[in-house]
Amino acid sequence: MTIITVNTSKDRLDVAQRRTLAATLTDAVLVPEIGQLVPAARIGFQVHFVERAPDMMAIGGRLLADAEPAPDVMVIDVAVMDGDWPRHVRAQVIERILAALAQACDLPEPSAAWWVNFRVIDEGSWGSSGTVLSILSLLDSGVFTKEKAEAIRSALGT
Repeated sequence: MTIITVNTSKDRLDVAQRRTLAATLTDAVLVPEIGQLVPAARIGFQVHFVERAPDMMAIGGRLLADAEPAPDVMVIDVAVMDGDWPRHVRAQVIERILAALAQACDLPEPSAAWWVNFRVIDEGSWGSSGTVLSILSLLDSGVFTKEKAEAIRSALGT
């Protein structure tokens, strides 16, 4: 299970951009997480778009509603199940997310005011369908590469 929350100013992204980002942000995390692109694995990913009025966001201690011009502020929160997330893989995910955002917004590079938070939720701290979930139960599903499944088992000490 992975949840990607995109927080933006109201009307920053149109429907076409959100449609594109739903797929590209999912894949930006999915490939490093399972070791390959498996479209069937997308079901375990959610992307949420949250819009806020300019008077509900601030940068540098100043409401966006009061800034001229208003900075292009975006915060993306990525929450993933515990697994094999060494620093270089987290960096890869963050860079892939920023690149996907820039491409969807038709910009040559990401804005300096776009921030990505990457959070790993400890094993045993996810719940759904009335129970606690574990990434370990997913490793034999066929979506993880053998190498990635072994790396996750090693990282979790199993």
